[in-house]
This record gives sequence, C-alpha cells and structure tokens, in this order.
Amino acid sequence: MHYRELGKTGIRVSEVGFGAWAIGGDAWGPVEDQASTRAMERALELGVNFIDTADVYGNGHSETLVTKLLKGRRDQVVVATKGGLMGHHRDPKREPVYDASEKVVRAFEDSLRRLETDYIDVYFDHIWWNDPRETEAFVTAFSQLKREGRVRAVGVSTDDPEYVRHFNQGRTLDVVQLDYSLLNRKAEGHILPYCQEHGIGVVVRGPLRMGMLTGKFSQDTQFPDGDIRRNWPQEAWYQEQLAQVEALRSLASAKRSLGQLALRFVLNHPAVSVAIPGAKTPEQVEQNVAASIRPLLSEEDLRLIEQVTAGGTPA
Repeated sequence: MHYRELGKTGIRVSEVGFGAWAIGGDAWGPVEDQASTRAMERALELGVNFIDTADVYGNGHSETLVTKLLKGRRDQVVVATKGGLMGHHRDPKREPVYDASEKVVRAFEDSLRRLETDYIDVYFDHIWWNDPRETEAFVTAFSQLKREGRVRAVGVSTDDPEYVRHFNQGRTLDVVQLDYSLLNRKAEGHILPYCQEHGIGVVVRGPLRMGMLTGKFSQDTQFPDGDIRRNWPQEAWYQEQLAQVEALRSLASAKRSLGQLALRFVLNHPAVSVAIPGAKTPEQVEQNVAASIRPLLSEEDLRLIEQVTAGGTPA
C-alpha cells in the first residue's frame, strides 16, 4: 500500500481507502454485518487506514459497524464521517435541520457516540440544501470543533465548485470529497485544480462508478430490491456507459483488472489524496487494495482512455 498526505492537514492516508456506505445496509442490496466486519478487518490487514462513513448510512448503522474496527487501535485508523443529510433522509419535506451551529455540533456528537470515540479525524458537511444558513452553521461549528480538538480536519462533500469556494473563503477548508471516475471526469475542469492550488485534500467517492467500472454489469443485469441501482437498466445513460466500459475492457489484463485500472486512473491525478471504493466482502477489498501496487498507466493507456471518456471532461 502506498500513502499520501491529505492536503495540508498533516494526516497521512492510504491511497486506497474503504467506503462504508454499502455496509449501512439500506441502499446497496443485501449485506451481512459479519461480512462487512471481515471486509474492514481485511482492509486494515492490507494497509488501508482511511475509513469513510456518514450518519445517514443505514441511519447510523455504518458508523456503529466501524466502531468495531476502532477497538484497541483508534490511533491506527483515520476516520471520516459526514453530517447534514439525516433530517432530509428521514423526511424530504422537512426544513433543513442545520439552521444553527448548535445542531451541527449535536449531530457531530451523535456520530462520536456511535463511533465510541472522543474525536473524529475528518468531518464533512454532507451538502444537500441551497439554504445559506446551512453553510454558515457548518462553518461556525467547524471552527468550534477544531478549536476544542474534537476534529482534526473539516471538509465538504459536494461536486459544486461554488460550495467549495464558499467554504474556503477564510482558507479554512481542509478536505473535499467529490465524485470522480473514468465515467465522470467533470471534476477535472474546476474542483480538482482549485484543490491542488489551495492545498486542499481530495477524497474521491464513486471511483468505480458504483460498480459499473468493475465490468460485471450488462444489459441483462437485475439489481435487487433496496438497491439504489434498481432502475439503472431502464436509463439511456446506462447503455451508453456500458458501451464505454466495453471500449475500455481491452486495457485490462492478467496483471490489472478493469476495476484496478479505474482506481489507478483517479489516483493518477495529482490533486487526489485517497479513493474510497465501497466493499461488502474481503474479496472485494483485496481487489480494490491491489490497485495500489498495479502498474501505472502508460501513455498508450491514457490515449485510449481519452478517446473513450473525454466526453466526461468539460471544455
């Protein structure tokens, strides 16, 4: 496993982390807690030290499972979690819950309780609303939590450059979490250059495009009930991205799977600190982690990737 600096935070992270959304059990189809725990244990054995979760994943269940990983080795794990969507998740018609910094701190403390720790390494605003009160509440709460030593770094989870710039007005934004993959290269146009310029760490979610870039999906794939991908096969973009994946398949080999190629691609960008593919089983973890030691992308690889995926990059 190779390690990188998380922006200017002084925190050193494995370049491949563990995305803990799926283990929450409410969005990615069937998952077993025992398998999830074994997957996280295997990740640590293979050198992963960055775990990303959120209060909304499984309504707190993901955070609770991560707790098992921290027992007796809290200082060995860099834990990132997020707040800001819980109220919306429970009731889409509700007004934003974070109209005051005290509520942000209360949500943070709920996460501390579930994680059974007295500090969080990286705390993100899980952005949803356009209400400016939410942003200001988080900015105020972030300052308090850092001052109290209960959080080491603060960030925002968003794909909107305006949010990133707004949060960084006082040059206090440490980390950005964003969607970036071979099939979604929009971040290359604005957010990634901005983060690189300002020394902001970058956590990449969706580096495998929710499994699409593993190459295991087809037109006949049927997703189970409870899986957020359930209706994908009926969407026009799904057929388009299947075709892109097929065009990239020639870059896979016995030494590097298509999924590992996809992870190497996002890790190839100089602004990226860590990619967080999800995993439900130890076997999936092993496939993801192996990307850290697979061959770097060649010029020929990059030329084909550009031909196939340049449409995902803004002019």
